[in-house]
Amino acid sequence: MSRGKCESVERAQQASTGGPERPAARPGETGTALELLVHGVGGTTPQEMLNDPRTVRITGDNIAAVFRRADDVDAETSPGAHRRDGPVPEAYVWCNLTSGNGTRALWLLLLPFMVVNLAHWMRPAARGRRRTVRLYGLLVRLAGLTLTVLLVAAACEVALDLAAWQCAGTRACADRHSWLGFLSPTVSDGGWWSSPGRRLALASFVPTALTVLLWYLSRRTWSDYESQQPLARDLEPEEEGRPTALGRPGFWYGRRLVARLRAAHTAAGLVTVAAAVGSAAARHDRGPGGPAVLDTLGLLLEVALAACAVAVVWVVCRRGRSEHRLDKELDGRLVRRLPLVALMLLALSLLYAGWERPGWESSGRLPGDATFGAITLAQGLLVIVLAVVAHLLHRTHPDRRAVLRGLGGPAVAMLACALGGVMSGGVSQRVSDWLDGTGTSIDGPPVLLTWQASVIPPLIVVLLVLSGWLAHRAWQLARAEREAVARDYPDEAQDRARTRRIAYARAMAALTDRGPRFVAVTSGATLLLGSGALVGALTTDETPGEAARGASPIVHGAAETAEALGSWLIGLGFILFVTWGRRAYKDAAARRTIGILWDVGTFWPRAAHPFAPPCYAERAVPDLTWRIATWTRVTGGRLVISGHSQGSVLAAAAAWQLVPSARKRVALLTYGSPLERLYGRWFPAHFGPAALGSLRREVDCWRNLYRLTDPIGGPVRLPGDRDLGVDHAPLTDPLAYGRTDLHPLPAPILGHSDYQADPVFAEERHKLLARLRPDLPAPRGEPEPPAA
Repeated sequence: MSRGKCESVERAQQASTGGPERPAARPGETGTALELLVHGVGGTTPQEMLNDPRTVRITGDNIAAVFRRADDVDAETSPGAHRRDGPVPEAYVWCNLTSGNGTRALWLLLLPFMVVNLAHWMRPAARGRRRTVRLYGLLVRLAGLTLTVLLVAAACEVALDLAAWQCAGTRACADRHSWLGFLSPTVSDGGWWSSPGRRLALASFVPTALTVLLWYLSRRTWSDYESQQPLARDLEPEEEGRPTALGRPGFWYGRRLVARLRAAHTAAGLVTVAAAVGSAAARHDRGPGGPAVLDTLGLLLEVALAACAVAVVWVVCRRGRSEHRLDKELDGRLVRRLPLVALMLLALSLLYAGWERPGWESSGRLPGDATFGAITLAQGLLVIVLAVVAHLLHRTHPDRRAVLRGLGGPAVAMLACALGGVMSGGVSQRVSDWLDGTGTSIDGPPVLLTWQASVIPPLIVVLLVLSGWLAHRAWQLARAEREAVARDYPDEAQDRARTRRIAYARAMAALTDRGPRFVAVTSGATLLLGSGALVGALTTDETPGEAARGASPIVHGAAETAEALGSWLIGLGFILFVTWGRRAYKDAAARRTIGILWDVGTFWPRAAHPFAPPCYAERAVPDLTWRIATWTRVTGGRLVISGHSQGSVLAAAAAWQLVPSARKRVALLTYGSPLERLYGRWFPAHFGPAALGSLRREVDCWRNLYRLTDPIGGPVRLPGDRDLGVDHAPLTDPLAYGRTDLHPLPAPILGHSDYQADPVFAEERHKLLARLRPDLPAPRGEPEPPAA
């Protein structure tokens, strides 16, 4: 969403309230009806949501707040409250939780961390398999740890190996880059910093600064998001055994786990830097003629680093999420001491490497092939074992709507590892090309990274073929939909162009359901190509072009082309990625294009990776829960949560957090909702048929609206929905085929937007309010709202 819209939220009209922070009134029990509107992807302003230029902030801050029309501030106590035609509209605006200035697009650089965190929540639904479920979470957390090590190792490769070790140690390269002259033994005439160990020690500040930056960002967002306390309550007997964890008191309060993971990942990053610096010096000391004292110290340092690495893995494996209660403990000693120990070991490694070693010269590459090979192999094994565990869980309780038969999580974890590998290899290759203009002065990055960059062109070919198949499928669907469009408008004179546009909109919307196939093919191709790259690098110890030198000219040319093209494609993709992300944060139209994917990724708590972008729902869900619980308790009125798109997911999560007595005073009206189409299929353990069915039974009533032209929203598809009556028949879109008395101008194809324009919306909202029983006693025993 654009920055201007969010700023207009902060500048809400003060009207007759005397100030923007006027506290909500505390009326008696009036039976007033309230419609709590929750917007979706892309955000909006309170003026647009309430259709009134004069709005007042009832409660909240500049990040997320509840607004009303100026005339409705005292609606519960006004003399005409009982004669009011319709509910009091109230808007919850959370746009600033996911938007901001262009610098927030830098979060996109941490996309692999967000993707692997998604894999944690994609496990299949299973009951009675607690150990298997814990193993699933453990494997995903370990995969997340390997991504942190991979990122820091890539920074070490660029700063330590390419710049400090290879370029500064080569006269031709150092001459081309004068800023490295003081590190070069020949240019600086044997200056103090020209010793290989001191060059590495100085260059290590780059990956160290990266690790500290990640720690800082994680800690700052942890204070803003994970520290928002939900309603303190205990599970009631009827809530035990609920098929989803989203209703547990501690689900949206992950402070303890994120703090533990942040300490472990920070220590892992520092240990990686220390190992990169110390291993080069230790390898020299173990050689012929190496000093015995330094050799012994190097061995002790490596043992200490290994012990710290074991401690990091133990912390990651030791504890998962605690959701059954508000866990306010923080493991303060562990959170402080583990990164501090790793920092001390890094300081010792810098001191050890910087010690004077006469005759030590840098040549070749640092031992990076073994490091990156071990990381790649570990990630592949973790994904394979994760797939086996996911299959076992899915087989326990099969869900035919779950994507890839329960293998969505492993497939997404594979994509996260692939993203990390591609970004590491691409950046290293581009920096190497920049440093080595002639391509002959330095050896370049590890062979494995070059192989990984070289598999990008074949992968793009696979994706192009898949995209062609999707385009052909969309064309077939559009042709089939033309007859359906004609049946939906039987009394209209048919216009071929109009029919074609409507059919095309329906066909493009249906492509969303082909997403699992796209992910499956991409993940499978990535696994095969990545395995081939690993085997090729380990067996040949040469770049693809060098390894294919003795093959036929076609094979040799293809290998060299893939090697060169892969490097440039990653560099170009990196720039486009950041530019697109920056535009998405500043431009509402661009944000809607990718907004649903980003909002799905940042909806879930950081359970597998602490450096992932923060979870906005840990602020939004408690906000909604507090507002609903306190309003229903104070007024005794009826309430409809009206959620559009991602707002419907927040509404469902907030309803699950309510106590049963308050939940029975709430109705749900969802429209353009991805609850089943995206969340139910990709996250079956939390939004599967059993979970959504329990939500329908626990709230008083629920109605869901959708269109066939909507690429995001869809039906809820509850078992036995004919009796439950959740899904309305697909809304007509456009509202009129041709020109009519009500629509003298051509009606637009609305797709995912403007559901309120359809008369069915007002009808269904009125029916929901009528079904809510105003004579229910107000719920008791809930926490008092905080003082205004």
